[in-house]
Amino acid sequence: MIPRETIDKVFATAKIEEVVGDYVKLKRRGANYIGLCPFHTEKTGSFTVSPSKSLFKCFGCGKAGNAIGFVMEIEQCGFAEAIKQVAKKYHIEVQEKELTAEEQQRQDDRESMFVVNEFANKWFQEQLWNTDEGKAIGLSYFRQRGLRDDIIKKFQLGYSPEKGNPLAAALKRKGFVEKYIVNDVDSKLGTGLCGKAEDGRIYDRFRDRVMFPIHTVSGKPVAFAGRILKKKDNVGKYVNSPDSIIYSKTNELYGIYLAKSAIVRENLCYIVEGQMDVISMHQAGIENVVANGGTALTKPQIKLIQRFTNNIIELYDGDAAGIHAALRGIDMFLEAGFNVKIVLLPEGEDPDSFANSHNADEFIQYIKDNQVDFIRFKAQLLQKEASNDPQKRANLIKDIVESISHIPDIITRQVYIKDCSDLLHIQEQLLTREVRYKRREKGVEETEARKKAEEDNRAQVMADEAKGVLAEPSSLQQSNKPKVPLQLDENFRNLLQMIVRYGEKPLYQFDDGSFINVGNYIIETLKGDSIEAPSALYQKVIDEFIAHQQDEGFEAERFYKFHPDPDVMKLAIDLIADKYQLSTIFTKQSVSENVTREVKIATDEDKLQELVPQLLLELKYTIITQRIEQLTEMIHKAEADDNFELLRQLLSTQPALLEIKNEICKQLGNRVITL
Repeated sequence: MIPRETIDKVFATAKIEEVVGDYVKLKRRGANYIGLCPFHTEKTGSFTVSPSKSLFKCFGCGKAGNAIGFVMEIEQCGFAEAIKQVAKKYHIEVQEKELTAEEQQRQDDRESMFVVNEFANKWFQEQLWNTDEGKAIGLSYFRQRGLRDDIIKKFQLGYSPEKGNPLAAALKRKGFVEKYIVNDVDSKLGTGLCGKAEDGRIYDRFRDRVMFPIHTVSGKPVAFAGRILKKKDNVGKYVNSPDSIIYSKTNELYGIYLAKSAIVRENLCYIVEGQMDVISMHQAGIENVVANGGTALTKPQIKLIQRFTNNIIELYDGDAAGIHAALRGIDMFLEAGFNVKIVLLPEGEDPDSFANSHNADEFIQYIKDNQVDFIRFKAQLLQKEASNDPQKRANLIKDIVESISHIPDIITRQVYIKDCSDLLHIQEQLLTREVRYKRREKGVEETEARKKAEEDNRAQVMADEAKGVLAEPSSLQQSNKPKVPLQLDENFRNLLQMIVRYGEKPLYQFDDGSFINVGNYIIETLKGDSIEAPSALYQKVIDEFIAHQQDEGFEAERFYKFHPDPDVMKLAIDLIADKYQLSTIFTKQSVSENVTREVKIATDEDKLQELVPQLLLELKYTIITQRIEQLTEMIHKAEADDNFELLRQLLSTQPALLEIKNEICKQLGNRVITL
């Protein structure tokens, strides 16, 4: 865990306009900055950064937060990782805990290997741009492939010379020790930039190759892929860095560092096979693309993509190898809850060649015109390969059923079952049965729906507890509790806004000089009426106020805005950035037949004595209105079921509910606020 003192230091040091400015081009507008939102596509900037409040807010998509929240959102990382990243920018040391000697050594090994890779990455680029051999061979190759110089630099492409072992010599001159240069298979220590011969000689692993650095999601060069340019016997086209304590080929995706912002913005990730596919698509203007290196996708790679989106389009060649590649990983994506589409390019084309001959608009239009879901993709295979062979047809249908069975959401599964039934002319009931059988085999079949008896019990409890109408009946607090109604959520958020913004401010002062603050007044009122927070997160905001309001120098807004819990922090910033919404039902009060009185209340602290009670009354009005609606539904159901005993009980509670509603309306009528 990162010490609170370190977190506070990072928050105090970080300037939000500098942190955001690393990702977004900002222009000053008065006291604030404005730019194009990185979280959605827009042509007119609605993304605002406020240095005075240390907040950002997009008035287009609604995203808001502080510097740490921005890094979490743009990098799709956790709170601790974001703190470390911002701390590094401002040269603040982060020591999470006291490490053992073994842990400290492993951390030192990792950091040293990253330093070695960083040096090698710059060295390879130097060879490409500043040596005769690099320019004549490596740079010429990239330019012949149609790459512009700015794209070559963007991807930090390089070159490793053919003769001698110049990288090994350069690493030795720099003072790097052998254990970080040569990879040990057993301990996985060392970058593998060099190998070691039986005679003890250190040699360059990547000789006579153009170099593609592989970056982590945060931008560190973690490994390299080297492509040979001259055909040699018994020499593979590509040589890759070996697995090590900092790199596993099953965990990384080529291009993810440069693609992540675009993936978030477009809410879509294209998946291709090779490095050149990624690079050429970037040059064509399509940046939300990654490559899996031609191997089967792994669960860690899928999880990495899921940090940024649940929508993927796989792009492959239209030949047999491309079709086979497109089938790999589909079931794992479906099981993870992805929306999967597949695009086969024209025969003889790959993403690299297609991107070189088309601009971004043409490429994207082709994708829109030719993308299909996995059902239609496999059905097309059936029509081509198995239409006249009953056994092949049956096997392919079973394959489709297997894929559908991996989908976790029951509604999505049923939609695909219906599509499969329509496309392949198979009875929907038969497919549903087969999918359920497959899911039972996996042990993931959904449980039975709630029994009718639970509904009857809920109605009975409603009748028994009608007297405590502002307290939600216990039967509604179970795991099958319905989604919180929008109006109730909005009313409760209004009150949380008062706690977050003004929680420590005095609301009412007593004759003895003591006072009750805004937060305590709201919390005690809710407690007195047995009103519970509609979500665990809302309750945590309340609990945190109770626990910390006595802390020295406590200021609610600052406390929540820089809270270590990212969920609390994000909610608080949303509440700070948004304006409370008063009910439109009680905006005017009739004084006489032809006269209307309007009272305007601002958000200033001197109006809190009127505003806070108003918001509490509006919450109570929403709750009692919902209770009456629920009771009315139960009365209609009891009538339909001829359940006269239950009907009598329900009808007897109705007057009490209506009386409470009328009393709340009367109080609201004396507290009219115009928006």
